[in-house]
Amino acid sequence: MQKVSLAPKLRQFSERWSPRIVGELNGQQIKVAKLEGDFVWHHHADEDELFLVLRGHLTIHLRDRVIELDPGEFFIVPRGIEHKPVTQEEVHVLLIEPVSTLNTGNVRNEFTVDSPERV
Repeated sequence: MQKVSLAPKLRQFSERWSPRIVGELNGQQIKVAKLEGDFVWHHHADEDELFLVLRGHLTIHLRDRVIELDPGEFFIVPRGIEHKPVTQEEVHVLLIEPVSTLNTGNVRNEFTVDSPERV
């Protein structure tokens, strides 16, 4: 057991849209990621997905509305809801999601990370 400091974990990598595992509890993974630009429209059939903004401004597009998030704010995308994260600059986020969650959900493309690294 030890505490986790997120800033040093985020300094360990520079890749965008490639989440890194920083902890696990009760079948959930705690991940950090750097996001920049447009992601892909996708959904997760069996998992909810939490986005907590640590730095920057994140926009999450849903088919019927847009969610704007600033540092300290989070949004939970319910399972089955199609969404597309978008940023204008580098954004740091903390994600909480089941171990089984694929970052691109129902889509496989150049953003897909099958086995996230642990930092």
